[in-house]
Amino acid sequence: MKDAERSSDTVFGAIVRGEIPADIVYEDEQCIAFRDLNPQAPTHVLVIPRTGISGLQQADQAEPELLGHLLQVAQAVARQEGLEADGWRVVVNVGEAGGQTVEHLHLHVLGGRQLTWPPG
Repeated sequence: MKDAERSSDTVFGAIVRGEIPADIVYEDEQCIAFRDLNPQAPTHVLVIPRTGISGLQQADQAEPELLGHLLQVAQAVARQEGLEADGWRVVVNVGEAGGQTVEHLHLHVLGGRQLTWPPG
């Protein structure tokens, strides 16, 4: 199975296709941002590309604009959610050992409380 097929055959792929409802806080032609169902902070929003990239390790040199756009959207979401004044975190888990549980590239935007380091 190709990488794009694998990542589109996930819960996030189903959200992109509108088959599963989500609390969407932002969307455009390249990505969707929605609230995490298992939040790890008062604000926990996931930013995912509409295209099927299973993880950061599968992104290649053909996608720098998309990766930059995802970070810009994370910044816009943080601003929209009122996180700018106190700070916020963007996390990208990569692979099983990195904590990635869904094989679809996604950025976690976390904030609304003091975040500790190291994260775990």
